[in-house]
Amino acid sequence: MAIIENFNFKGKKTFVRVDFNVPLDEHFNITDDTRMRAALPTLNKILNDGGRLIVGSHLGRPKGVSDALSLSHIVEHLSKLLGRPVKFVKDSVGPAVEAEVEALKEGEILLLENLRFYAEEEGKPRGLKEDATDEEKAAAKKEIKAKQKEFAKALADLADVYVNDAFGTAHRAHASTALMADHFDKDHKMFGFLMGKEVEAVRNVLDNIKRPFTAIMGGSKVSSKIGIIENLLDKVDNLIVCGGMTNTFTKARGGEIGNSIVELDKLDVALAILEKAKAKGVNLLLPVDSVVADDFSNDAKHQVVKSNEIPAGWEGMDIGPETRKMFGKVIEESKTILWNGPCGVFEMDTFAEGSREVALSIVEATKKGAFSLIGGGDSVACVNKFDLADQVSYVSTGGGALLEAIEGIELPGIAAINK
Repeated sequence: MAIIENFNFKGKKTFVRVDFNVPLDEHFNITDDTRMRAALPTLNKILNDGGRLIVGSHLGRPKGVSDALSLSHIVEHLSKLLGRPVKFVKDSVGPAVEAEVEALKEGEILLLENLRFYAEEEGKPRGLKEDATDEEKAAAKKEIKAKQKEFAKALADLADVYVNDAFGTAHRAHASTALMADHFDKDHKMFGFLMGKEVEAVRNVLDNIKRPFTAIMGGSKVSSKIGIIENLLDKVDNLIVCGGMTNTFTKARGGEIGNSIVELDKLDVALAILEKAKAKGVNLLLPVDSVVADDFSNDAKHQVVKSNEIPAGWEGMDIGPETRKMFGKVIEESKTILWNGPCGVFEMDTFAEGSREVALSIVEATKKGAFSLIGGGDSVACVNKFDLADQVSYVSTGGGALLEAIEGIELPGIAAINK
């Protein structure tokens, strides 16, 4: 694998897979350009070297060509961020794209159309009838997988060098994120700066642990975090469980949770996690008090009660003051911290205090020398809301990719570069 810092891109046609899956409003204005700004160091390195830059990305989940999900909507903003014009071609492969690539001069950039306009990018068949037989489904899957390989080769044929800077899609074995890397030797494929930082951040948390190591797992469902929690139980000293999923643990232990969200089919899973934590000597912390409301609304009546004594008609919305103190003490004494998932409905200001206090405790620990990694969409939105992103060690751009990496799953986008 080549190293981007040491590589000279002058004159080389370089394909960079980025993650420009940015949110757009009804007028196609970008409402959050974090992912675009995160890729700038890689793009600028190649352009400043005199490379001929080809940029590929997806936007949304199209089921075919869609003007609403065209990358043409981001061209103007990307030009402003780079301080130079960005050329755009309304396709991803084919003669028109090849002609535009050949016309690129050193230091120029070409943005391809949304890669997912092609079913071949994801390698999943489209347009199957609802009553398709198993044989028809198998045949369609075989056909699209063959076409995916052809699509990957067509993309690879555009370039001399391949750079993957899209950590957010590294868990997908798509044509542009994994397969096309096979068409480049180890000296002509590499991670971009962002991808390199993401991989290093995960390594710091999982393989270069300074103790005590505390993981904070929030969110609404235990089911979406089972694999991650079980993997972490072999690594952490403290596991803080917060958010809506705590109701499943509380219910499993016989507590009253009122109208709070709960996964009744996962009560045995919650009990098993508690037993595993005890057996492994992991300090698993659950909320002892909660801020509850009589309606899922910022203006609802609210009160603080014990987490296992939530009255009927009320639902948990945030961790209470005693829990904040308990969590804060553990976090501030930690040397490695992973946070995935807020502690409550932080989008509503009335119920944001618990998540804010946890974020502030992470900041305090970071000031004392701890390594802190924040990841997962809601956690990132949370630290951004409180303007604390620049006071933690690293904020990951990956949601599903980060979670799978923490779970111990080898990510196809990373494996393809490391071959």
